[in-house]
Amino acid sequence: MDKMIIYQVFPRWFGNLKSPLVKNGSVRENGVGKFSAFSPTALAKIKELGTTHIWYTGVIEHATQTDYSAYQIRKDHPDVVKGKAGSPYAIKDYYDIDPDLAEKVPNRMKEFEALVKRTHDAGMKVIIDFVPNHVAREYYSDARMSYVEDLGQHDDTTKGFDRNNNFYYIPGCPLHLSFAEAHGDYDYSEFPAKVTGNDCFNPCPGKNDWYETVKLNYGVDYVNGRIGHFNPVPGTWTKMLDILLYWADKGVDGFRCDMAEMVPVEFWNWVIPKVKEKHAVVFIAEVYNPAEYRNYIFNGHFDYLYDKVGLYDTVRAVMCNQAAANTISYCWQSLEGIQSHMLNFLENHDEQRIASYFFAGDHRPGIPGMIVSAMMNTNPVMIYSGQELGEPGMDEEGFSGRDGRTTIFDYWSVESLRKWINDWKFDGAGLTHEQRELREKYARILNVAKSEQAITQGAFFDLMYANSRNPYFNSNSQYAFMRKYRNEVVLIVVNFDKSEQTVRVKIPSDAFLTLGFDDNKAATLTDLLTGETSISTLTAAWPYQLVLPAYSGKVLKFTYK
Repeated sequence: MDKMIIYQVFPRWFGNLKSPLVKNGSVRENGVGKFSAFSPTALAKIKELGTTHIWYTGVIEHATQTDYSAYQIRKDHPDVVKGKAGSPYAIKDYYDIDPDLAEKVPNRMKEFEALVKRTHDAGMKVIIDFVPNHVAREYYSDARMSYVEDLGQHDDTTKGFDRNNNFYYIPGCPLHLSFAEAHGDYDYSEFPAKVTGNDCFNPCPGKNDWYETVKLNYGVDYVNGRIGHFNPVPGTWTKMLDILLYWADKGVDGFRCDMAEMVPVEFWNWVIPKVKEKHAVVFIAEVYNPAEYRNYIFNGHFDYLYDKVGLYDTVRAVMCNQAAANTISYCWQSLEGIQSHMLNFLENHDEQRIASYFFAGDHRPGIPGMIVSAMMNTNPVMIYSGQELGEPGMDEEGFSGRDGRTTIFDYWSVESLRKWINDWKFDGAGLTHEQRELREKYARILNVAKSEQAITQGAFFDLMYANSRNPYFNSNSQYAFMRKYRNEVVLIVVNFDKSEQTVRVKIPSDAFLTLGFDDNKAATLTDLLTGETSISTLTAAWPYQLVLPAYSGKVLKFTYK
C-alpha cells in the first residue's frame, strides 16, 4: 500500500510562461495558466516526484476583476475582489469552473473533465478545494441545474439568524467598506449587510477581514450563544451535499475542505458518510485547533487533518534555528492515536516558501525537514509546486505583496517553474544544476516514503531520548528515529546543521525489544537515497556512526534473513 503523496499546484500560474510581468497586471498584461498546460508529459514529470494525488487549487469559479460577461458570467464589483485575478476562496458559483483556466471559455467544464481524465490516465488522483464556510459577496450560480435552489434565494433578510436562511444578516444596516475606492454611482451596495466570512458580525468589516466573502449558515445561532439548530436538517446542508456529489460525479477523488473547523462538526458527521456511500473520495480538513482534532476525525469522519500547529510549526522552527530538533518528538507524542490521520507539509499556498527571507532564506533546510515530514509515520505528505525547485516566492506581485508566498490573488507566473517547463518540454533545461539536484532529492525522498513498506505501514521508534546525553549526537540539530516492518528496519537520521556532521547514534536495547529484531545480527544494508548496498549490523553495544552532509539525511534499510 503506497503512502499518499500530494502535489499542490495552482493552475493559474503553473502553465503561465509570460515574462516580464507587471505589478497588479491584468490577465491581458500578465497572462494566465490553463488546464491544457497539464499535458501527459507534464503529468508524467509530476508523477516522477512520487505523486499519487494532485491538488488542483482554485478550480471552481470565483470572484475576479476580469470581465467575462460576454460569456453570460456576471461581472464582479472590484470593491469585493482581492487582486486582479481574485481569491480562489471567494467562490462565485459552486457549479462552475474558473473561466481563466480554459482555452475556450464556453468549454471550461469539458476542459476540466478532460484534465481529470488525463490525471487518471497518468496514474494519479484528483483533489480540488471545497470551500464550505463562505462564498463571494456577489455569489450567484448561473451554471446550476434548474432544479437547484440558489444560495440565499429564499432567505428572510429581516432576520439576523433563521435556520432556513443560507446567510447571516445584520438587519437594517448597509454594508460599509471604509477602505473601498470611490466609484460614484458604481459604489458597491449591499443591504442588509451580510455577515463576513471570518465571523465578522459587523456591517463595517476592515481590510484585514475576509471582506470579499460572506459566511454560510449551517444552523448555528451565533447571536444567542452559538446554539445549534440541526433537526430538521438545515437547507444549507442539503445544498452542500448536492455540490459535493456534483464534483464527485465528475471523477474528483478528494476534497481539501477550507477552514473546516468554522463549520459545525455535526454537518461533517452527516455529509461525509452520505458522499462516501456513493463515491470513494478522500476528505482533508484545514483544522488548526488541536483540541478539535479528534472531534473532526472521529465525529466529523475526516480522513486527514492539516498538521500545521504541530509538526509544521515545529519543523519550521528547527529549520530556522529557533528550536531544538528534539522538540519534534513532542509532535508525535501529542497525537497519540491519531498520527495516521494527519497531513504533513512544509509549504502550501497559505505558508511562506522555505527559501524566502521570511522563512529559512535557503532551500536546503527543506531536505531534512521533508525527510522527517514524509517518513515519521504512515500518514500523507504534501509538497507545493515550486518547492522542489527552491522557489523563493519573493516577487511583489500586486495585492499579495512581497510576503514570501506565491500569490493566489494576482495574475502571475513563477520563474523557477518557467525554467522547469522550458517551452513545454518539461525537461528542466533552464534550471541551474543546484535546482535540478534539489528536484532529484525531493523525488528520491518522496518515492522512498511512498513505496517502502517500513514507511507506509511500519512501526515507529523515536531515538531521541536514548541520545539526549550522547556527546557524539547533537539533539539541537540532529533528529533520529526508526521504522520497522517484518524483516526490515529503517534507520533515519537527519542533520539540520549548516555544516557536515559525524554522528554516532545510540540504538537502545528497548528498540530491539519493542520493534522485535535481533541485536548485532548481520543484515543487508541499503542506502535508500543513493541505492548503495553493503553488509552491516545494529547493536546496543556501540553507537552507529554516520557522516551527514549539511542539511541532509540518511535513510538506511537493514534487511534481515
